Amino acid sequence: MPRIAYVNGAYIAHRHASVHIEDRGYQFADGAYEVVHTYRGRLIDELRHLERLERSLNELSIARPMAPQAMRLVMREVVRRNRMTTGLLYIQVTRGVAPRDHRFPQRVKPALVMTARSIPEFPPEMRDDGVKVLTIPDIRWARCDIKSVALLPNILGKQAAAMANAYEAWMVDGEEITEGSSSNAWIVTANNTLVTQPTGHQILAGITRRAIFSLAEELGFTIEERAFTVSESYQAKEAFMSNSSHFVTPVTQIDDTVIGNGKPGTLTLELHHRYVRFMDDFEPLASLNG
Repeated sequence: MPRIAYVNGAYIAHRHASVHIEDRGYQFADGAYEVVHTYRGRLIDELRHLERLERSLNELSIARPMAPQAMRLVMREVVRRNRMTTGLLYIQVTRGVAPRDHRFPQRVKPALVMTARSIPEFPPEMRDDGVKVLTIPDIRWARCDIKSVALLPNILGKQAAAMANAYEAWMVDGEEITEGSSSNAWIVTANNTLVTQPTGHQILAGITRRAIFSLAEELGFTIEERAFTVSESYQAKEAFMSNSSHFVTPVTQIDDTVIGNGKPGTLTLELHHRYVRFMDDFEPLASLNG
């Protein structure tokens, strides 16, 4: 079935969807985005994603393209038209189209694009075997808390990881791991404490990360929001990464160091399974209410 995109008020065949050459997202990366996971017909944590999108837009002084309820209706329509059950809903808002000038244009309308792409459910081999991550220098700008479309350092990091036969790159500022190129980074200490970088300008406050805090509390786990070093990560009992598309993913190797016994840890797996149950609790998209 042909894919359908939403572009500035119109539903268009994905292969024909386009934006203006002077869209500021294209010329300046002047925009923000969100990716919402659709799991078995459920939009996971959509309200938190929309809250974070609004925060990013506020930080960039970009006007909201439509009211939240209207945005939710468009999101559902994009999912419906693409007959997507499990996949990723991409939402992008840019400052809009204007003659190229570094200064903010006056009286410009924000541009809104949504696309949907089906993906397989979580690969069991990633859960059973874990993944390798590569540490790299963090060369990003100083406002990583904004989910900006300016992702060139993240792309370079992801490519460096791929060339090293790793799944993800964890970025390092000085000696401290900040986050992954598309994920938040976690370790588990010898006393079973979960450790992750505190929120601030250095990292993006992940929506899955936020859910993990609540789920970990339910399971009786202790979380410390603090910086941790590369050497500490090598010595961790367990490690994992979190994001909207791959939930809680075990990390079994960091650079050339095998973590723990080289198998996904028990706390990580317990969190992974609990997060899957958490997703099952969301209302299926058959209803547009709420």
